[in-house]
Amino acid sequence: MLLTSVDNHPLCRSYLTHARCCLGQDPNCTGCTGGFSLPFSAARKRRTLRSAFPVLDLPLQPIHQHVYEANVRNSNACHNKYVEFSEKVKKGGGANAIARHTQRNKKLLVRDRLRLLLDDEHFLELSPFAGLGLPYGDIPSAGCLTGIGRINGLWCVFIANDATVKGGTAYPITVKKQLRAQEVAIQNRLPCVYLVDSGGAFLPLQSEIFPDKNQGGRTFYNEAIMSAMKIPQVSLVCGSCTAGGAYIPTMAEEAVMVHRIGTIFLGGPPLVKAATGEEVTPEDLGGARLHAEVSGCVDHFAWEEKEAFEYTRNIISTLNFQLPEEEEEDEEKMRKRIAEEEPLYSSQELQGLAPLSYNHTLDTKMVVSRLTDGSRFQEFKARYGTTLVTGFGKIHGHLVGIVANNGEITYEAALKGSHFVQLCDQRDVPLLFLQNTVPTAPLTLSADINSNRLKAQGSMMSAVACASVPKITVVIGGCHGADSYAMCGRAFDPNFLFLWPNARVSITAPGHSSSLFDPDDEQQEDFSRRLKEESSAFFSSGRLWDDGVILPQDTRKVVRDCLDIIKQQHYHPNVPHRY
Repeated sequence: MLLTSVDNHPLCRSYLTHARCCLGQDPNCTGCTGGFSLPFSAARKRRTLRSAFPVLDLPLQPIHQHVYEANVRNSNACHNKYVEFSEKVKKGGGANAIARHTQRNKKLLVRDRLRLLLDDEHFLELSPFAGLGLPYGDIPSAGCLTGIGRINGLWCVFIANDATVKGGTAYPITVKKQLRAQEVAIQNRLPCVYLVDSGGAFLPLQSEIFPDKNQGGRTFYNEAIMSAMKIPQVSLVCGSCTAGGAYIPTMAEEAVMVHRIGTIFLGGPPLVKAATGEEVTPEDLGGARLHAEVSGCVDHFAWEEKEAFEYTRNIISTLNFQLPEEEEEDEEKMRKRIAEEEPLYSSQELQGLAPLSYNHTLDTKMVVSRLTDGSRFQEFKARYGTTLVTGFGKIHGHLVGIVANNGEITYEAALKGSHFVQLCDQRDVPLLFLQNTVPTAPLTLSADINSNRLKAQGSMMSAVACASVPKITVVIGGCHGADSYAMCGRAFDPNFLFLWPNARVSITAPGHSSSLFDPDDEQQEDFSRRLKEESSAFFSSGRLWDDGVILPQDTRKVVRDCLDIIKQQHYHPNVPHRY
């Protein structure tokens, strides 16, 4: 139908407002004499503006060779540690716990459950190394797997307990990991699926699990908030659901429960016997039949796990997300498009660009040229504040604004960064931060230089904090001091934050702490030793200070997945979004 002229609308002075009132969303609009209709298919076929960004043709030069080779050796050592940790977490609670879980309890392993739930085995796992190297011992994957995968083509967050790890008991790090997964679901408006198989809280550490704001009870608060935000939540009870964990399925919008495997109760049979002397079976106390036929706590009864996952996938298919139709293309066109998208240089070269230390840092534009489509990059303010690289590029077709350290954030660099971040916010362009900050705060005797830098860095921090567009941070080297805040560190709430295995996260870099102590201070040596241990990427990830350690050569794929996931909020049926 035709769109009535906005000029004839006394109450509607913009295209957007006019379209909204004509679609019946503005009951006060009385001046509409015509209708407006925009089919969803037409909206989905919108195309982005064409771009012909300059190519960053930055091959490795002979002068870089010794630094590159040192970085490669360090990357290989980090890669070996990455593989070692990966193998460790995949074993869960160990061979005996796996045998007990599968043979005695007749339950599927958590990764086998995810194979039944998700469309394929490609998913973005969050913080797989969480729980390793903690004061109370190793808790592989923090006792639960969290991540984002596709169910019927729809990106969904999943939170899946691994009952082979300490019987599914929740440790403080388990709670922290579950809360982070819910935060990702809230921030990116993603449906959330809970695979519940938990024995409740680890009581010896109850003071770190129960009482505080961001501890156990926050899980249920988040469930309520997500429901109010119309973020779908589905719970599948495929094991014990005891004590506080019993509220997870009852607060979800739909719940599925497996016969003879799933149980829901606040206190199990041993507690009932201790309190009343009565003996009762888990099935009679809180089994699937009871909750499907009597209490009504669950909505779907499944005889076996495979059927339960079919129910769950069918529930997800009822969500009214209007995903864009995939355009068909012949094989030749697809090969040509992929060839055009790939950077000029191999992503494997990023291993030699991952700095062993700050002194082994090469030009950050070399990293950018190995991440963007066709190595194309439209640099912003190329001649000003050159210690910060800013500009536009595309990653698998997604337009992004890139902010990358190339030295200390000087007064000029901070002003440039503030300008560029605000520009991206104005244009609704997501931001990608490539962080490699200086090892320690630069010292200067000039009060004017110090104060100017402080004011400019404060402006950049404000711009980053207030930018409403999605933000992704990848720490490719150092994450130290106040510069890391301006580069959207964890405290500045990026949508996703990942570390390369060589990354260092600390208030100052190892080997650069001498300025913090008197020359004769005996604590300096002990602090330097602790700093080296506590600043490693694996130490950070074990404590969930990030969303995971990723290999440099996988960065482009991980960022693509993040951008795909973030973009899905466009198709949420209920809530309008700016980005």
